[in-house]
Amino acid sequence: MRQPLRWPWLDFDVDQVAAPAIAIGVDVTETRAEVREHWHRKGQLVFALGGAVTCRVPNELWMVPPHCGVWVPSRMEHSNIATANARIFFVYIEPGAADLPDRCCTLSISPLLREVIIELSECAPNDARCDFLGKVLLAELPLMPVQQLHLPISAEPRLRRIAEALADDPADRGTLAQWADRVALSESSLARLIVKETGLSFGRWRQQLHLIVALRELSSGASVQQVSGDLGYQSVTAFITMFKKALGKPPAKYLSDIARNGGSAFVA
Repeated sequence: MRQPLRWPWLDFDVDQVAAPAIAIGVDVTETRAEVREHWHRKGQLVFALGGAVTCRVPNELWMVPPHCGVWVPSRMEHSNIATANARIFFVYIEPGAADLPDRCCTLSISPLLREVIIELSECAPNDARCDFLGKVLLAELPLMPVQQLHLPISAEPRLRRIAEALADDPADRGTLAQWADRVALSESSLARLIVKETGLSFGRWRQQLHLIVALRELSSGASVQQVSGDLGYQSVTAFITMFKKALGKPPAKYLSDIARNGGSAFVA
């Protein structure tokens, strides 16, 4: 079934559907769309076939590039923001129906599973074909490789302030010392706080944010030149070098491999 991007759905409650797995397809219109924070009893796979989705859960920001999915466990609060013209599928799975992680993670989606999800979204939950497709999905999904592409966002007020400011203006090239001054900490204290709360250095943490923003914008059709400038890089070459060092391939190659191989372009 297909729906506009919103929550709750207009005509049914996913938690009241008895099927172990159901899928809903969403076509986002020309403008960016958001589903605000909510939760449901069923676990949810957020799968992007075109465009991109940013999924926020407590203390983390996850990116859903095309042909990949983010798994959100049962009862976890989350929100979704989709790029313009995105094509998204939400797969809802009964707790315990499949051996899936109890934490958020990015899953590579194989071409077979991609087609199963698409077909599952087109049939009624009580249809015999839907039951068969659901069983295939529940058998295949736990076999998908788990990959990490997310930004730790601490609940610590000063770090949340920095994260929100950088999300609003990713081109901000303020140094660690400048950010420390803005949040009334010494440079060394802020450096230790970031490592303690996120497990990353300030430079690596900001780079991870840049990767998430870059993939979101590139997936929605922005050029490498445009994204490079929006992120404050002095040259396109510098941006491509950062991207390749982090993800193993330059942007165009990375995204084309995801589209061709169903998510297996991930190396980090």
